[in-house]
Amino acid sequence: MTFDELNLIDPILKALKEEGYTNPTPIQAQAIPSLLQGKDLLGCAQTGTGKTAAFAIPIIQLLYNQREQERKRKLTSTLILTPTRELAIQIGDSFEAYGRYTGLKHTVIFGGVSQHGQTNALKHGIDILIATPGRLLDLMQQGFVDLNHVKLFVLDEADRMLDMGFVHDVKKVLSKLPKQKQSLFFSATMPPEIVKLANTILHNPVKVQVAPVSSTAEKVTQQLYYIDKTNKKSLLIDLLKKKDMHSVLIFARTKHGADRIAKDLTKQGFKTAAIHGDKSQNARQNALNDFKNGVIKTLVATDIAARGIDIDNLSHVINYEIPNQPETYVHRIGRTGRAAASGIAISFCDAEEREYIRDIEKLIGQKIPVIESHPYPMQDFTPVPKSTNDRRHQKKGEHQTQSKATSNNNSGRKFKGEAPRSENRAQGHKKLSSKPKFNSNKY
Repeated sequence: MTFDELNLIDPILKALKEEGYTNPTPIQAQAIPSLLQGKDLLGCAQTGTGKTAAFAIPIIQLLYNQREQERKRKLTSTLILTPTRELAIQIGDSFEAYGRYTGLKHTVIFGGVSQHGQTNALKHGIDILIATPGRLLDLMQQGFVDLNHVKLFVLDEADRMLDMGFVHDVKKVLSKLPKQKQSLFFSATMPPEIVKLANTILHNPVKVQVAPVSSTAEKVTQQLYYIDKTNKKSLLIDLLKKKDMHSVLIFARTKHGADRIAKDLTKQGFKTAAIHGDKSQNARQNALNDFKNGVIKTLVATDIAARGIDIDNLSHVINYEIPNQPETYVHRIGRTGRAAASGIAISFCDAEEREYIRDIEKLIGQKIPVIESHPYPMQDFTPVPKSTNDRRHQKKGEHQTQSKATSNNNSGRKFKGEAPRSENRAQGHKKLSSKPKFNSNKY
């Protein structure tokens, strides 16, 4: 199939041709026809599948085909809500590219920068508004944003939106939107909380899923190193000295951890930068640009800041710390092996993270190949603790029996003194029911 077969208007086809696009990706081929028919859509797709174009292209066509008089009013008729600044900028770039011959206007609003340029764009009138929740609510309260004429609403990266504690803000925005509208809902994963939220937004949606949420990219080679926490830095430095490590994205659990890793690598002579929510927008954008242009070969990021990183030639992803949510692992390693390229995903697992590896392997349905021959083998071993997912479904008495049995079992390979870690403590994971605390200027 080609884009010519999707009944797209000439201005869009011309722009796509200039971008070098000829054949739609699976999610584009499935989503675009339904969206052009005005249907709601529930999309589940891994990173790098062409999701942004899947909704940007039909939105541009739907707006362009409106009556000329209605388009000239420049009332905001489309709202795209996305969790991070990087994603908002990336989506804005896509609308700029695909809609360059349509005369439609869009703007991107997010925190961390002066609102002056953003409010000026809003005053002059726009068709498409791309926003992060914090700044959007701020400008709504100040009277700069009018959502009464929105006909198309997109909630992008819904799973990350909930992870960041934005569920209450999403609901506030939804309450200000017209009831009659076309809604699009995209998420990389579909846990029960996401499905529940989607059901409150969508009406008889078309469902598009181009890959199971548990699948890892076929072109990504996975490697697992069991290592004591104190030796992770040494192993990382050794690996980065290899010639094939030309573009490496390292995942840290916390902002402080990302800064510490970047500082350690810089001391060792590696050109490195860190990005996370506490960095200014300019600092984050400069670091991303330097990484994409090869000025620096190593970028350290938290999961939140990494959303929006879109690099075709990323050679390696390194999980310096294992995520406590298995779906996050799938999303992380999907940053490499994009398009026609291959990639390598390396994970460092210490004693306290063994349970997370078990959960990940259960989700992806395969064992991650273990690299046993390395200079820093783990010194203390213990049986892998019961899966965190299994523990959630245990009755209290069963859990106590299991814990007692484990403590009395002195056979096998051991990690001394290991204790299961709380999911809510690991990675700073927040309960969805708790009231989020955040600085809106950071998003």
